[in-house]
Amino acid sequence: MKEAKLYRPLEGGKVRCLTCAHGCTIAQGKRGICRVRENHDGRLYSLVYGKAIALHVDPIEKKPLFHFYPGTRAFSMATVGCNFKCLNCQNADISQMPKDSDRIEGREMPPEQVVQAALDHRCLSISYTYTEPAVYWDYAFDTAVIAHERGLKNTFVTNGYFSEEALSKILPLMDGVNVDLKAFRDEVYRSNCGARLQPVLDTIQRIRDAGVWIEVTTLLIPGLNDSGEEIRDIAEYIVKVDPGIPWHVSRFHPTYRMIDRPATPTETIGMACEIGIQAGLRYVYTGNLPGDERESTFCHSCSARLVHRWGFQVQGNRIIDGKCPECDSVIDGVW
Repeated sequence: MKEAKLYRPLEGGKVRCLTCAHGCTIAQGKRGICRVRENHDGRLYSLVYGKAIALHVDPIEKKPLFHFYPGTRAFSMATVGCNFKCLNCQNADISQMPKDSDRIEGREMPPEQVVQAALDHRCLSISYTYTEPAVYWDYAFDTAVIAHERGLKNTFVTNGYFSEEALSKILPLMDGVNVDLKAFRDEVYRSNCGARLQPVLDTIQRIRDAGVWIEVTTLLIPGLNDSGEEIRDIAEYIVKVDPGIPWHVSRFHPTYRMIDRPATPTETIGMACEIGIQAGLRYVYTGNLPGDERESTFCHSCSARLVHRWGFQVQGNRIIDGKCPECDSVIDGVW
């Protein structure tokens, strides 16, 4: 265990966790909603610090980050635990482990070793992903500090449910972020995730205001968040933040505790892409549809194909100095 950086002692030996937007009040001997932060004698401890449950080398496109050094490799890491309880979680075996079985597993991997492993595998970045980096914030923070010192980039794949304090402290260490905007209705967040919408919207705005590269992903689930009205609301919100933010519209497949719904029709994904472009977004991508033409990056001005993708593989990149070689338009991103 390691004492958490962000918490406040309260009367009666309780503590207030300041890491995510839940702001859990935790009594002695109890854990927060994430089940990986525990109060011991009036002090809050992380139970997953230095305990990596997943370590892989991924293409950066898998995050998905399409406008952040395309074609490079990310050393991806995670611990168990999550501050959401999504019924459709594709990584539920590790994200929900502390809730479903009260187990906390992981390989001992201190921050220095994570960074060295990333360097040994010739990765450009470390990606904090698979589960939710907010619940292993202390581990991610210390790793990200060393990563910058050693010349690596840091990318975060998150549900966006950081507290304002946690986000502000880690923002200087973030180089690229993908935020999962799961819906645009608070009732969907409450029923399917056990959370609220507004903190996620606040996080997206704060990341953009800080000048950190951000992309947004929405998994379209039949009957839950796939109405034309809700899709349009999401697209229009992203446009208000910045029309240059790439939006990834992904296809749902039944999993975990949501096996009663069908996979998302490809027509729905196509409709969402059209709505996004009509709303004013410059870049809208399909997800979980390998081989779809809309996996590639096209110039928002002249429609020339600039980055040719097949699944997570980059097969060609024509962007020169951040611009389209055909019309010289600036292409948003970190190239």
